Amino acid sequence: MLTIAVLGTLDTKGLEHAFVADCIRQAGHQPLLIDVGSYDPPTIVPDCSRAEVIQDGPMQAEQPSGTNTDRGQAIAAMVQAAPKFLARLANQGRIHGIISLGGSGGTAIGTAAMRALPMGFPKVMVSTVAGGDVSRYVDIADIVMFPSIVDVAGLNRVSRGVFARAAAAVCGMAVANIDLKEESHSQPLIVASMFGNTTGCVEQARNLLEQAGYEVLVFHATGVGGRTMESLIDAGLVSGVLDVTTTEWADELVGGILGAGPHRLEAAARRGIPAVVAPGCLDMVNFGERNSVPHKFSGRRFYQHNPQITLMRTTPEECNRLGEILASKVNLSVGPITVLIPKRAISIVSAIGQPFHDPQADESLFTAIKRNLRKDIVCEELDCEINDAMFAERCVERLLTNIG
Repeated sequence: MLTIAVLGTLDTKGLEHAFVADCIRQAGHQPLLIDVGSYDPPTIVPDCSRAEVIQDGPMQAEQPSGTNTDRGQAIAAMVQAAPKFLARLANQGRIHGIISLGGSGGTAIGTAAMRALPMGFPKVMVSTVAGGDVSRYVDIADIVMFPSIVDVAGLNRVSRGVFARAAAAVCGMAVANIDLKEESHSQPLIVASMFGNTTGCVEQARNLLEQAGYEVLVFHATGVGGRTMESLIDAGLVSGVLDVTTTEWADELVGGILGAGPHRLEAAARRGIPAVVAPGCLDMVNFGERNSVPHKFSGRRFYQHNPQITLMRTTPEECNRLGEILASKVNLSVGPITVLIPKRAISIVSAIGQPFHDPQADESLFTAIKRNLRKDIVCEELDCEINDAMFAERCVERLLTNIG
């Protein structure tokens, strides 16, 4: 029997959470009802009271409660307290999954608690906002957002089905985790960054690294992908980093939609994790559909990657700055690191005869990297394209040497 945390504002949504708890019991598991409400008393008896939860927050005994409580302050207090409370339960092995139901306020509290839990820990949020942009709720966590379809307000023919399926999902995820624990995880981990335009390189490198006895986790360089990879590196879970697709910095600098924030490329450097870094896909900035590109970029060179993604070529000036940024991040390294530069193309579309071929911009990027890189850091230029077998093989050779 596994224990599933059922977290919610039990003053306003007690009936709904009680229904979910019953579904969990019927599945053969134990629910743990946790109240994070702040107004009226809970309408059902919780296993963990709001007073217990708030003790982990900054207000502690000064718990906001009652109908005169400012709603924003109440939610803010629980958003800070609930993550610490749930993380402690998980660390103690008292819970094996979590589910919550809510509108925007309940979703803010529920997902804050879920983001504090480790990757792989089952997390299901049934929410009225699940059909829109949920990036601010999910961030880089593996939270399953379940659209509530109707408001989380009572039980009816629609909500019963949604809640029951969500309860079954979190129970199934928890059971799957038990089965997965029986698998061997003895292979050391390597993480790699990839884009469609560097798939050839990463796939070849992955095969070689697996032959060498490593397990390779590949992350799509879409902003969230880069930040997720950085979080795993920062957690000390990996033995090496193959960061050949650093394109997220182009979006961060120029204003595209796939930026990964100002700390991209810092985790491996700061923790001394052996790494290989390349300027893959720094020739492009990502936007959505063609009509979504800001007017200030009129006259620039574009390539329609697909109907939903428009690529814009970086200029020599932007490439110079990108080279400075990449070098500055690599210069933070306290461990073995190598920079590899594929002179003939940094993406499929920057090769000779392709729409983003621009030798001046590429040379501006390469020169800035070499000029600003710390003198004790190895930087190699290879006379090939980034997706050539020669480049992938050199990436693997250098990474294994750094690890060794």
